[in-house]
Amino acid sequence: MSRRNLLRISVVLAAAAYLGYSQFKAKPGATHAETAAPIAADAKSFTLGTLQFSACELPQKRSGATTSAFCAPFQVPEWRSENPRDAPDGRKIDLRLALIKSDAAAADRDIVVFLAGGPGQAAIDTWPQIAGALAPLRRHHHILLLDQRGTGGSNGLLCKPEKEDEAAPDTLDVESIASSTRACLAAVSSKADVRYYTTSAAVADLEALRQALGSPTLDLIGVSYGTRVAQQYAMRHSEGVRSIVLDSVAPNELVLGQEFARNLDDALKAQFAQCSRNPACAKAFADPYASLSKLRAALRAKPETYAFRDPVTFAPLQRRINETNLAGLVRLFAYTPETAALLPLSIAQALHGNYTPLAGQSQLLSGDLADLSESGMQMAVICSEDADLLMPRPEDADTVLGNALIDAIHAQCQIWPHGTRPADFHTPLHTDKPVLVLEGEFDPVTPPRYGEQVMRGFTNARLIVAHGQGHNVIGRGCIPKVVVEFVDQLEPKQLDVKCVDALGPTPAFVDFNGAAP
Repeated sequence: MSRRNLLRISVVLAAAAYLGYSQFKAKPGATHAETAAPIAADAKSFTLGTLQFSACELPQKRSGATTSAFCAPFQVPEWRSENPRDAPDGRKIDLRLALIKSDAAAADRDIVVFLAGGPGQAAIDTWPQIAGALAPLRRHHHILLLDQRGTGGSNGLLCKPEKEDEAAPDTLDVESIASSTRACLAAVSSKADVRYYTTSAAVADLEALRQALGSPTLDLIGVSYGTRVAQQYAMRHSEGVRSIVLDSVAPNELVLGQEFARNLDDALKAQFAQCSRNPACAKAFADPYASLSKLRAALRAKPETYAFRDPVTFAPLQRRINETNLAGLVRLFAYTPETAALLPLSIAQALHGNYTPLAGQSQLLSGDLADLSESGMQMAVICSEDADLLMPRPEDADTVLGNALIDAIHAQCQIWPHGTRPADFHTPLHTDKPVLVLEGEFDPVTPPRYGEQVMRGFTNARLIVAHGQGHNVIGRGCIPKVVVEFVDQLEPKQLDVKCVDALGPTPAFVDFNGAAP
């Protein structure tokens, strides 16, 4: 496996699996905010605040399809200070900005802002996956997509992928990671001072954008790492916030990476317990976690090389699997209930020498994570905001992920330049703004206890835990309906969430035909 692929387990922090859903009718009596100036349905351009928007088409990765939107130029200083009166001379960077126009002739004045995950995902590139979940909000709201600095079209810190090297080490080799980090830094240093690509800088960019738009209030919708951006923005610019949706929340207090090993093991054991309670699944696989431990030990002793066909291109591929990248594959599977349902079967097949189910599905799952694995944005954030607080945990040594990820982050951050972190950065958010917190019961990254944790600082909030679900639940079942009702009415404690109870885990596959009837 290449050094590039070896690095993925150390840099891919979050990923989202979004599902669309069908339209629904608005609840009678829904309230709406002050409306903005009308925009003609056939308009080719319009002005919001000082920004001139023009019709544009947003490309979709790995597709010839595009998304109709309105784009506007928006430039900010690369150097950011905590003092808003500072106006430094120096490099300016262009941020990619798009607006998905409301279906209403006169939209509500407040604007929905989607904050993507990662760190490293670009909001515009992610839009095709989240569009279905946010579609009902367009009935009354414009939706704003701003690629965070260092992502996508906002001076993206993408590193050139290394050439495949089948002779790469069979362990998470710190020297290989250090070499890749140096190469990444060299690739982006000509166009960026990476010290200024932090969450705090992104928050300042978002506030500058809000002011350029004429200072509307914002409905923040953050997913995974995007919840960190949302919380930091609410701490600094409360006057700019109308409502907040935190999907798969990372509390401000959280040190990114510190609990990844624990959270994955907890999620796997809970997911596998579903199999143990099902007679057919229990008969087929007995103890999936014990089988996973057996597979890890076998690959630790003897990594395997195997051949399979790419499930998208059908091209023949050859890969090497070891204990380290097995952990990465299992983590990818654990993100969603549909892929988690394949894990007991895939592990059992691998124990018999058939690695194709694991490898083939991972090719599909990791396709959308390629930009994350090649992004210096992750290091810009973590090295500035978390790395000095990140410590190996002895109790995690025997987990699936172990402490290798923490060792990798430390190796990266010894090389990567650090930005500054505000003194109160890891302070819990306290707010009386309306907040809706969404969690998946089996989330392997941001478990429900994180939702319970942030709720302590909110006085006007509601926590919804989606039974049987994983990471990122905003597009699941009726949750989009709940979200739009929340944004329209701003009464989180009055939400009717009984429909969410209909969600549940996906039964584990007992063979390649599916679950037991």
